[in-house]
Amino acid sequence: MDLSVIIVSWNTKKLLKKNLNALFQSTPGFDFEVFVVDNDSCDGSVEMVKNEFPQAKLIANNKNVGFAAANNMAIKQAKGEYILLLNPDMRIFPDTLNKMLSWMEEHPQAGIASCKLVDGNEEIIPHVRRFPRFWEQSAIALKLPHIFPGILNKYILKNFDYDNEAEVDSVRGSFFMIRKEVIEELGGLDERYFIWFEEVDYCKQAKKAGWKVMYTPVPRCLDYVGKSFVQVPKGKTQKYFQDSMLKYFRKWHPAWQYWILKLLWVPGLLIVYINNNLKKKY
Repeated sequence: MDLSVIIVSWNTKKLLKKNLNALFQSTPGFDFEVFVVDNDSCDGSVEMVKNEFPQAKLIANNKNVGFAAANNMAIKQAKGEYILLLNPDMRIFPDTLNKMLSWMEEHPQAGIASCKLVDGNEEIIPHVRRFPRFWEQSAIALKLPHIFPGILNKYILKNFDYDNEAEVDSVRGSFFMIRKEVIEELGGLDERYFIWFEEVDYCKQAKKAGWKVMYTPVPRCLDYVGKSFVQVPKGKTQKYFQDSMLKYFRKWHPAWQYWILKLLWVPGLLIVYINNNLKKKY
């Protein structure tokens, strides 16, 4: 098997259907398999996959186990030489998979790679990031980017050239191709992260092990961006982000940075709470 595509889905039935249609209507010159891991959707996603895409390998969870744990369920069964983690709100173009696998074959040093992500208007969606650093994450915890938008420019690589190939720190998990040798060496994603930071953590592990994390503009993929997230109340997404950020810093950074960030989140969450209540009032 050349490629295993893994889609973790949570209440994105319509977009998941478009995603699967695009995958199975493509005619790449290689063998591939598709896993759908459903995290206890209540919108009929499981039934849709069973009835309309019997060729997909369905794993239906009876609870939401998170992004990392759900992907790992399929990774353990995957037979592909390459593993593509693909969000349900993505849609490949007819040549996406062929170009991506060809590129990976030509770049054996790339352990993890992603491609050019575009929206429905063919506008580039920025997704390459530097590894998180203490001062920038402190700014996020205190909500300073709302006051000083440019404070995160270095972290989000504001001037990154998405038309040129480059070695990078990390790429977004929505289109995340992993070489099988990397998984054999590192294992699956760190399940301590429920959502957020798991792909950053995996890129960090890969680079520490001597692999390159690469961005290539050669393939493209359509990204509808965060359709699962919009279903989650904002306060809850903040807690997920906070939890994952702190776990990342506890794992990779000095203890003092972890503890200061933990303290900084208290006024940050208070600011969010006050802001949300003011919006409701006015």
